[in-house]
Amino acid sequence: MTIKYIAELCQNHLGKIDNIEKMVEECAFYGAKIIKLQYILTKNLAHRPVFDYGLNNNNKKIIIKRPYQDEYKRLKKLELNNNEIKKFIKICEKNNVEPAITCFARENIQILKDLGFKTIKVASYDCGSFQLIREISNKFKNLIISTGATYDDEIDKTFKILKKKKINFSFLHCVTIYPTPFKELHLNRIKYLSKYTKNIGYSDHSSAIDDSKNLASMASIYFGAKIIERHIRILSKDESRDGPVSIEPKEIGEIIKFSKLSKQKQKNQLLEMGLNFNLIKGKKIRPLSYEELLNREYYRGRFASFSKIDKRPIFNWDETDL
Repeated sequence: MTIKYIAELCQNHLGKIDNIEKMVEECAFYGAKIIKLQYILTKNLAHRPVFDYGLNNNNKKIIIKRPYQDEYKRLKKLELNNNEIKKFIKICEKNNVEPAITCFARENIQILKDLGFKTIKVASYDCGSFQLIREISNKFKNLIISTGATYDDEIDKTFKILKKKKINFSFLHCVTIYPTPFKELHLNRIKYLSKYTKNIGYSDHSSAIDDSKNLASMASIYFGAKIIERHIRILSKDESRDGPVSIEPKEIGEIIKFSKLSKQKQKNQLLEMGLNFNLIKGKKIRPLSYEELLNREYYRGRFASFSKIDKRPIFNWDETDL
């Protein structure tokens, strides 16, 4: 079985279309089938004062510190306009790969439809944003949904929404710890998610330094992943925030090559490479970890649409008309 590889460009392009073009060309050359951007606009960044300062209790972090102004300035430098997004789509078409994009705010769904996207990604922190899921599934027939930092009852409800829509969707196992240590991979979750759909994958956030052999991605394939999503970089790992959890395009080919092996050969290769199966298999059903809950609190609600009447934020889970 050959897996479907999703190359996530994230903000590793540094807001430059030339970087995007090179990334698409190289990822396509090494076998990526889908290449994805994130539709991040500073106008959707929600200011929640509690995160300007963070909160600790007895030297234990309770709330992440991520000042709004600092984050606004950082993201503004990386922002792509719609003309650049259109160029990205054309570059993908030229290289015979499918363009996809993550939607972070409800008000942008129609914009992404009008731009010409056929496939939409829903980030982990919005897997339980049912209003966003409903509205996206009304407009798009191909959804890729990460399930990190999401409770099982939320995944179950999202599945029921999608089942009624009769659309093509994929669930990706994901652990929202950046980077994800091997002991937190819980790759048995892939089998758990397979009860919902055969389109099951893994969104890999392991350290590109500590996991230089791509063991996490390869092991997820052995555990049943048919889709791999991973951040990609062409610049040095120190030039962007996501650099340390990003791999180079040539590594895509190595992972795809591994996916073509028989199960027994995959297992033998993983053992030869030093993988500890007991460490990475984890549990099918498990509570979210302390770090995952911290990240959920910050990232779920990081972006919003805003009321045209009083400018208040309307979050992706709010059952409120825009």
